[in-house]
Amino acid sequence: MIMPQNLNISYTIRLIMAMFKAKVKQWGNSLGIVIPKEIVEKVHMKNNQVLFLEIKSDPLKEAFGSLKGWKIDSQKMKDELRKEWH
Repeated sequence: MIMPQNLNISYTIRLIMAMFKAKVKQWGNSLGIVIPKEIVEKVHMKNNQVLFLEIKSDPLKEAFGSLKGWKIDSQKMKDELRKEWH
């Protein structure tokens, strides 16, 4: 099979070696996270090793944060939902 010379083909391989929950903390003028010792040992992490991180926020916090500023009575909301369900 002949491939055109200017065609770029790339593949992304995602290998999740460890997953953990971390709390972001202030470190001087920067923010940082602490990687637990158990994770460091599990994936054989070394000083100055380059990591690629995928940052995800809390989906519940995002959903409820989007409701800020709503001026609706919770009892009224429950009553309206009950009407729709029956």
